[in-house]
Amino acid sequence: MKPAAFDYYKPETLDEALSLLDEFGYDAKILAGGQSLIPMMNMRLARPPVLIDINGVPGMTGIEVGDSEIVIGGLTRHYMVEHSAEIRDSCPMLAEGIKLIGHSQIRSRGTIGGSIVHADPTAELPVMLTALGGKVTVVSSGEERELTPEELFLTYMTTTIEPNEIVKSVHFPVIAERTGHAIEEFTLRSGDFAIIIAAASVTLDEEGLIESAALCIGGVDGVPVKLDDVTDELIGHAPSDELFAESCAPIVDMVEPEKDIHASVEYRKDLCVALSRRVLKKAADEAKLA
Repeated sequence: MKPAAFDYYKPETLDEALSLLDEFGYDAKILAGGQSLIPMMNMRLARPPVLIDINGVPGMTGIEVGDSEIVIGGLTRHYMVEHSAEIRDSCPMLAEGIKLIGHSQIRSRGTIGGSIVHADPTAELPVMLTALGGKVTVVSSGEERELTPEELFLTYMTTTIEPNEIVKSVHFPVIAERTGHAIEEFTLRSGDFAIIIAAASVTLDEEGLIESAALCIGGVDGVPVKLDDVTDELIGHAPSDELFAESCAPIVDMVEPEKDIHASVEYRKDLCVALSRRVLKKAADEAKLA
């Protein structure tokens, strides 16, 4: 199918793009990478009367790594993050997780900001943003504001970003000392959206005991779910297979995934437990080497 008719604008500055959003409001959609929007338009699942192409807007692409924070422009393509040596050194989970997004053709066009705004709870970037405690900066013609994942994601493919706002940048923390990260997902085919995805971070103290940890699962709710009740039980213990097995077992009662044609509720719960154990163990093993 072909998309429904729409008016097309290609602003040359951020101010011009924001002015167009002020003018058209809910009638307008931002075109960045287009890897989700264009297929939805072609299938008539989305019919925006106005399309605002921001690919010509300068200053919204790039990666800056500071002492404690990584700032990625909203228009930065996935492949730029995937192949960044700075990202591999400063935030290994992000480097690994980006590789799981679709196929190379999608990563060559898809953008960091677009992936997060699309807000699919089984997508890699929303899960990593939540697991790592990142944040998103959005801008309008009147103000700039910063949103945590808890403030940003509302439910399936729905965020708190207003119709007149654009994602300016996405922020991730630089990896701390003695910290390991891991991300794994289960898909029916390579490149598919995940049935279940899990991401973890583990930090060890000088004695090799778990000082802090984070675990996030996608595919069990309308937003990525951070399981603090699981990771709180790990603090002060030496990492081991037995510890992770015991701590992750209650996850079957903590999550309430929905069944669909791809997997039953029970199967999804089993995947949550299995993937959580794997990513926590892998993150702890990497922390020992850090």
